[in-house]
Amino acid sequence: MKILLLGIGNILFGDEGIGVHFINYIDQKYRFEGEHQFEILDGGTLAQRLIPIIVEYDRLIIVDTINAPGVKAGELYFFDFDAVPSAVDWQGSAHEVEMLQTLYMMDLLGDRPPTMIMGVVPTVIEITEFSLSDGVADAIPLMEKTLLDYVTTLGIKPIRRGDVMIHSLLSDSFRSADAHRV
Repeated sequence: MKILLLGIGNILFGDEGIGVHFINYIDQKYRFEGEHQFEILDGGTLAQRLIPIIVEYDRLIIVDTINAPGVKAGELYFFDFDAVPSAVDWQGSAHEVEMLQTLYMMDLLGDRPPTMIMGVVPTVIEITEFSLSDGVADAIPLMEKTLLDYVTTLGIKPIRRGDVMIHSLLSDSFRSADAHRV
């Protein structure tokens, strides 16, 4: 089985880049072994251009921002795309809506692999900066534990490489080798 961890987001707008920042953090902090192939990809804001890549996988885990009215920044949701919680309304950023449309298009063609969504509620940031709000940065340990617990159930063993701090990666997230793969 091939499993893809896909980070989505625009790193130029603070919390909107959490998907990309988080997968870079995980990639720096862990290597993965097990009975299945596990790959990590920076999907940026490419959405529909990711379809030819996504269809090559048997399972998909997307990390992105989500919108949930009345919920504070940093709240984490982890759910199956086929069972979206009623609190999630998909009215966030443009990249979020484009990714949602991409998944629906893949459904129409029968090409979408089983998909889990790890979504964190962002703080709305209107300036261009490589940063994360305190609420979203504070969610990183729970995001990490949630992801590692889930991939372990799929037969993937995370091996810790060392300590990494998310803030040390923010200004270099655009250098991700995967960002230029598509």
